[in-house]
Amino acid sequence: MKHHWHTAWHGQDIVVYRDDTEVDRLRASDIRRVIFVQDGPGFSAGDLAFAVVEFDTEHVVLPADTGFAGLVNFERQAFWAAKDCIYWAEHRHAPLPPSCRRGFLHRTPQFVRLPQAELAPLIERWRIEGPQTWDQRRWQRIENERPFGPSSWPPREHAHSSARGDL
Repeated sequence: MKHHWHTAWHGQDIVVYRDDTEVDRLRASDIRRVIFVQDGPGFSAGDLAFAVVEFDTEHVVLPADTGFAGLVNFERQAFWAAKDCIYWAEHRHAPLPPSCRRGFLHRTPQFVRLPQAELAPLIERWRIEGPQTWDQRRWQRIENERPFGPSSWPPREHAHSSARGDL
């Protein structure tokens, strides 16, 4: 039987559910860092492979099917922007220990709490970008994909020429 996982805000806590039964509660104010590990271009929440929520003494691994990157992230964007704790990594550069994985060939992460000492050495080797909210990341990617690169037009020395009337 496949379980239905999801996450939701309850006051200042993020609650993790399996089949509508609460299995864990994360105090949002204690979160030090969130790492969204993306599988694909990272343009949507659907590209998320898993998220790692870092606390002072432990990490919580949240698979994509918990919805953490979707509803929990987007419902309180101002909270995450003020906390400035969202980071990004590519799935191929972010391995998890075997004890965190499930499914065929153990490629899919499962919901798990791990002591910091178990996951921190691996995370130190990940290529992590940020801090950057989802919107900041999206706009940066749009800017970087412009035909002539970021902010290359108009050229800076001519940016205000028409306003001065010397064109």
